[in-house]
Amino acid sequence: MSDKNAQPIENKQQLIDYIAAGSKPQSAWSIGTEHEKFGFCVDSLSPVPYAGARSIYAILTAMQEFGWAPMMEGDTLIGLLKDGQSVTLEPGGQLELSGAMRKTLHETCSEVASHLKLAKAVSDKLGIGFLGMGFNPNTAREDVPIMPKGRYGIMLNYMPKKGNLGLDMMLRTSTIQVNLDYASEADMVKKFRVSLALQPIATALFAASPFTEGKPNGYLSYRSHIWTDTDPDRCGILPFVFEDGMGFEAYVDHVLDVPMYFIYRDGKYIDVAGQSFRDFMRGELPGYPGHKPIMQDWEDHMSTLFPEVRLKKFLEVRGADGGTWNRICALPALWTGLFYDQTSLDAAWDMIKDWTQEEHEYLRAKVPAQALATPFRNGTVRDVAQQMVALSSGGLKRRAKLNSTGEDERIFLNPLLTILERNQTIAEEMLEKYHKPESDGGWGGNIDRAFKDYAF
Repeated sequence: MSDKNAQPIENKQQLIDYIAAGSKPQSAWSIGTEHEKFGFCVDSLSPVPYAGARSIYAILTAMQEFGWAPMMEGDTLIGLLKDGQSVTLEPGGQLELSGAMRKTLHETCSEVASHLKLAKAVSDKLGIGFLGMGFNPNTAREDVPIMPKGRYGIMLNYMPKKGNLGLDMMLRTSTIQVNLDYASEADMVKKFRVSLALQPIATALFAASPFTEGKPNGYLSYRSHIWTDTDPDRCGILPFVFEDGMGFEAYVDHVLDVPMYFIYRDGKYIDVAGQSFRDFMRGELPGYPGHKPIMQDWEDHMSTLFPEVRLKKFLEVRGADGGTWNRICALPALWTGLFYDQTSLDAAWDMIKDWTQEEHEYLRAKVPAQALATPFRNGTVRDVAQQMVALSSGGLKRRAKLNSTGEDERIFLNPLLTILERNQTIAEEMLEKYHKPESDGGWGGNIDRAFKDYAF
């Protein structure tokens, strides 16, 4: 823990200043891509356990031979670090790469490709594969192995008290997200509003979770639906973001009002689930009486909020289903083109600025089932998605960041252009294969085929 993170919290202004310190001039803006993927045993198609000869532990151990340093929780190996990147474990064994902050999409996508190449090389020797989807398509909740991280035990105990699908969120979902910068409080507010409004549109474009336990579940992004019944205190669309007065302080007030999960002290997690950070600041936290928080506690607490867009010292845009390599790169491309070009950002704001709170909630509720076909205003979500991708493409063209062969960053939008041209999400493509007879090249109702067609 750094000295700054060990600093005691004396007042709310420190919390506001913490977020405000994320403001950067445009010349310092960068792109951070994060993605999760499901590991599976190639012979049984079952999830990979933490320990054993064929395990998550074995993958993490093997990767250390390539310069990755171990992350430990006590005596337990829980992740890896290298050059600003981290490899960590989600509760159900989903392997996550949190990439370093990179200057261009070419750089962040190259980082993803390097990680996947190493992870696949290591895992192939162990009889392990990786699947790019938004929801585990074949495994019951009770059959998912739980990873040995202290915070997960607290969360798994608390989740069922707040919603019906929180355990599914932890154990059976997989996502892609991008972390992007802001210049000022005003810039943050505009980007927060634009991304929160357009998040259901991105969810529709990336929908890839139509199966539960081997059968169609009635959704195209079941992962997205799960968030609607996880924990109303910390998930979903945030109405106050669109209200007058939105800024760093308004977000801090929101975070302070979200119940805590835990405190981490001396290598151990203290369960304070449901208790108030405001009480903690007064030294009156029932689960840790007589103590006041340090800045690391604030960082930890902020990380336990799960809205569709999350503010830290940057904006985390979080609404996409997990996917294979080209869609991992398409997600940061979509938002970079909107966020990092003022013309595109202003045009996106003009597009959504008169959307009502009822429309935000409508899109959030309907898109998981209908995706691009969701009726909206005088058209469908596909119409909005076409505008969104076109604005992003214009922004990336104006950025003019070229790779070694002279191509700009628009190349990473190609998977989204294909989806829009076909008017078919990846989820709908999966369902078409599922229902098509094997004699006609389909899956014939056999979900096992997903582990071939959508593996890395």
